[in-house]
Amino acid sequence: MAFKSTRNRSHLRVVREVEAIGGAVQSSASREQMGYTYDALKTYLPEMVELLIDCVRNPVFLDWEVNEQLQKVKAEISEASKNPQGVLLEAIHSAGFSGGLANPLLAPESSIDRLNGSLLEEFVVENYTAPRMVLAASGVEHEELVAIAEPLLSDLPDKKSTGEPESFYTGGDFRCQADSGDQKTHFALAFGLKGGWHDVKEAITLTVLQVLMGGGGSFSAGGPGKGMYSRLYQRVLNRYHKIQLFSAFNNIYNHTAIFGIEATTDADFASSAIELVVRELTEVASSGAVDPVQLQRAKQSTKSAILMNLESRMVVSEDIGRQILTYNKRKPLEDFLKAVDEVTSQDITEISQKLVSSPLTMASYGEVINVPTYDAVSSMFKSK
Repeated sequence: MAFKSTRNRSHLRVVREVEAIGGAVQSSASREQMGYTYDALKTYLPEMVELLIDCVRNPVFLDWEVNEQLQKVKAEISEASKNPQGVLLEAIHSAGFSGGLANPLLAPESSIDRLNGSLLEEFVVENYTAPRMVLAASGVEHEELVAIAEPLLSDLPDKKSTGEPESFYTGGDFRCQADSGDQKTHFALAFGLKGGWHDVKEAITLTVLQVLMGGGGSFSAGGPGKGMYSRLYQRVLNRYHKIQLFSAFNNIYNHTAIFGIEATTDADFASSAIELVVRELTEVASSGAVDPVQLQRAKQSTKSAILMNLESRMVVSEDIGRQILTYNKRKPLEDFLKAVDEVTSQDITEISQKLVSSPLTMASYGEVINVPTYDAVSSMFKSK
């Protein structure tokens, strides 16, 4: 419902005004933040800020627009439910956390059917308040932005925030026997880590670990040789032809994080593939397992990814907003690059040991008949 009708504009007028200046708008929602972004030439800053704030503060949620979007959401969720990797990511969170982070990003259809304009209005009133909002921009002067935005935001409700709902990593199991369309077994094993972005050193170390482990699909769609020197490519994907996907992932939040390996394999190889995940996660946690050349390559790749992402104006503005909400300031880019450079082999070993000593989260989808039980897999880590 972002950038639809407001108290001052019809949806058609919003679209026409954006098109008139060659702009692009989009909205996004993650587990901890929502964002509205507008990208256009700097000379149109006043028009951009006014329209953006109008769409955020003054939506009217017309019945026909709400109903139209609900049908689109249902179609998108139906399509997303056919993506095994998306199903696993949702399952890892719902099984592994209690609290807000356990809530699905893709709402069940029963919840969607209860949505209406009144509920959406209540959500805006409750959440779109001064302490919980940040207006961030890149490519403009701060004083100019403040002068334009201040009259439009000066009456924003200063409702005291109740604080972030707590989430706790607990571990857990999810499995679903389903026809995934490819007769494969899709699974993920993951572990939690306290701290999140409020512990920058560990968050950066976890990011480097994810790049170090790497992995991907048996066919590299990202270009010839992409990621081929990562541990999971060299030690697993290049050796076991029954594995189609074997990739490390991590999700870092404000106060916690989750790290793991997801895989897609032939159904009759599921048990062996899980043993390979256990092997890879326990070996990287052993002292001296990380080659200095591998670590240096992972650190350089991490810095490269950070810098390339920040080449986008929209990413920069989102980064500013997220950091203000997290730290109440924007940390210099050099701080993060320095933190990457300071990661040592011992840091990788220690954070890996913390991960595998936390409760296991396990999710499997598709042909799951050959997937070992949660207790059996958990005991594999404890016996190493």
